[in-house]
Amino acid sequence: MFNPSSNSQPSSQSGLELTQSAAKAIPVLPVRDTVLFPHAVLPLTVGRESSIQLIESLGDQRTIVVVAQRDARVDSPQPDQLYEYGTLATVHKVVKMPNQSRFVFTEGTARVRLVRFSQTEPFLMAEVEPVADVEAAEAAASSAVEALQRNVIFQFQQIVNASPTLSDELQTIAANIQEPSRAADFIASSLPFLTTTDKQTLLESADVAARLEKINQFLAKEIDVQQLRNKIQTEVQDQVQQSQRDYYLREQLKAIQKELGEVDEGQKDIDELRKKIEEVGMPDDVKKEALKELNRLARMSPMASDSSLVRNYVEWLASLPWARSSGTKVDLGKAAEILNDDHYGLKKVKDRILDYLSVLELKPDMKGPILCFVGPPGVGKTSLGRSIARALGRKFQRVSLGGMHDEAEIRGHRRTYVGALPGQIMQSIRRADTNDPVIMLDELDKLGRDFRGDPAAALLETLDPEQNNTFRDNYLDVPFDLSKVLFICTANMLDPIPEPLLDRMEIISLQGYTEEEKVHIAYKYLIPRQIAGNGIPAEVIEFPEEAVKHIVRHYTREAGVRRLEQVLGTVCRKVARRYVEGNKEKLVIDKELLQEFLGGVQVRVDMEVFERTRRAGVAVGLAWTPAGGDVLFIEANRMKGKGGFTMTGQIGEVMQESMQAALTWVRSNAGSLGLEEDFTNSVDLHIHVPAGAIPKDGPSAGVTMVTTLVSLMTNTPIRPFTAMTGEVTLSGNVLPVGGIKEKFLAARRAGVQHVILPADNRQNVEEDLTPAQTEGVTIHYASRVEEVLAAALPLLHARPQDAEALSGVIVGHVA
Repeated sequence: MFNPSSNSQPSSQSGLELTQSAAKAIPVLPVRDTVLFPHAVLPLTVGRESSIQLIESLGDQRTIVVVAQRDARVDSPQPDQLYEYGTLATVHKVVKMPNQSRFVFTEGTARVRLVRFSQTEPFLMAEVEPVADVEAAEAAASSAVEALQRNVIFQFQQIVNASPTLSDELQTIAANIQEPSRAADFIASSLPFLTTTDKQTLLESADVAARLEKINQFLAKEIDVQQLRNKIQTEVQDQVQQSQRDYYLREQLKAIQKELGEVDEGQKDIDELRKKIEEVGMPDDVKKEALKELNRLARMSPMASDSSLVRNYVEWLASLPWARSSGTKVDLGKAAEILNDDHYGLKKVKDRILDYLSVLELKPDMKGPILCFVGPPGVGKTSLGRSIARALGRKFQRVSLGGMHDEAEIRGHRRTYVGALPGQIMQSIRRADTNDPVIMLDELDKLGRDFRGDPAAALLETLDPEQNNTFRDNYLDVPFDLSKVLFICTANMLDPIPEPLLDRMEIISLQGYTEEEKVHIAYKYLIPRQIAGNGIPAEVIEFPEEAVKHIVRHYTREAGVRRLEQVLGTVCRKVARRYVEGNKEKLVIDKELLQEFLGGVQVRVDMEVFERTRRAGVAVGLAWTPAGGDVLFIEANRMKGKGGFTMTGQIGEVMQESMQAALTWVRSNAGSLGLEEDFTNSVDLHIHVPAGAIPKDGPSAGVTMVTTLVSLMTNTPIRPFTAMTGEVTLSGNVLPVGGIKEKFLAARRAGVQHVILPADNRQNVEEDLTPAQTEGVTIHYASRVEEVLAAALPLLHARPQDAEALSGVIVGHVA
């Protein structure tokens, strides 16, 4: 409290007392979070034992020094824990309280600086020196101080007017103070928002102008804060008033609708959602969560920001088929009939599917393996899934995983995100409207991963029969039973699929089709579909078998039938154009028309195999690719040199090692091959795999490398229409390789008549290939390189009469 009745200048008596008191020690009263200014009256509560002793020791001399503590948490402050500057004060009255503390009324008289402490026990005493105000001497500076004082008083009056806690009398008192120093001290002691540090800074400021400047800054900042607070309060109050108004009008509208017998649309939607929740057959814990969110929605204003989010969530829960299944039983005979109608061949695949469906018929709640169809494009993986769904009488949904990078595409987004939705799995369940559809996860090997997560890892729970009965989508955040869903995956190759995910699936391989199978598929499925799809009357076009075989052999080169269907579609569109132009005569497709419609022959692998292997140093290998098997030409040549060995053709490390091993075997067996022991010293060898810019690698070209080198060095051409596969060791053993069916079918498509395979792959031929597929092709099994060379290079060690006969065979092939 500031004492307005005090004089503007201390009396001579007060100054004399201060001078005398400075010569002796004065009791020091430490205070917490409080700064006493000169001419201010301040009530203090004294509770510390040392402070009570200080007050009790005061006699007629009621002068003390009030000093603020640096740290308010210290109970017994020492001299170094007090500020250096304090206020000389007079104790006017002491009141003893019931709790033994003292209530002391003090009035500040002057600023002082503590010079030296003379006593610390039982209370502090110190010698002090007065701190006089530094006022401006020049007239211009004095005018600036007066202007600053008026501005401070004006701002202080603004703060008092805006503050509900400050008395209006403070404005009058501040306006009546003439001295700048006293005005600054009064305002500083009256501002509740100033911290102890701020007040102590003002107390230590002897320069009146600097003190007023600091107070001016504090007041300006407080005015800005008050204006911002008032603005926020006004906006909140307006919003509250608007919400109250809307609520009042809404309640009135409800009352009016009730009187008129009308139903509120919002309430009607709530009732419909509640009915759906009751009827959809949710588990108890899910139903509890749905009703909780529905009740929250009912209490919420339709204009609320998250009203639509809650409504979408409840609608998703109410629309899922929690207890709704297809209800059909497995008819094995019908399933077999559908599979045979929809797909030609694929006997092993159909048998495995029928085995699976048989168990499903005996045990409907079977937690079966997840089927994964692996094979080249166009062999019918996706259509097999559709056939299985039709055989089971279930809904079919397809989810394309190709290029998917975001984990949330599988497990959904959290509801905290804007535009959040469930993942593709739950969206497929909702579209199927049953809890047991057939869901095909297509292109599993094309999954990606980046900073948004790993979708393959998110599929682990989905495809695990032991875990997916409590699948929890991030958006729904409630468990859903996926154990009744029949998941079928497809992939072109297994290498990119993570091992943990691969472990949860049963792999069924679809290798590809022979020429005869493609012709049959074309007549049974592709040609009727293309004729109908292009709007051509069936009676105006005819595909003879020779024409279809010509298309398969010379215009397509694939394991599946996708390219075949595209070519047939091209032919049908050409016929459709003629029909529209007025030529309605029946067209029998022959080679001449194919030449006109499709251009020249695009695939001549059969003749290429023969023509390229007529010279020594060229052999035909068989390779596996994600698109099926393929033939691979390997060429070697020699020139004068010093034993150099060059390998080209975009080959990987494995094939380079096969080439090195092949050369080592040939050099180590040079004598038995009729070659000089040091034949490599005078020549440079070059092996090339000419297949464009396609990277090639894999452990299956060793025997082909050896045959190529032996053919080159002995100047012996390889048997016409011969292809081979297998890996070779340094000791000459032929090791088995994979992908036998794909490689063999590629050889058939290329017109190969002799195939050399490792002896250990005989079982693969017997299990994976039918007699119809191997008809017309002679298979040579070899366990040693010598057996490979005997089959591939019959002219190498033949007797003269045998060599002459074999040469006649080759000439016959040329003719």
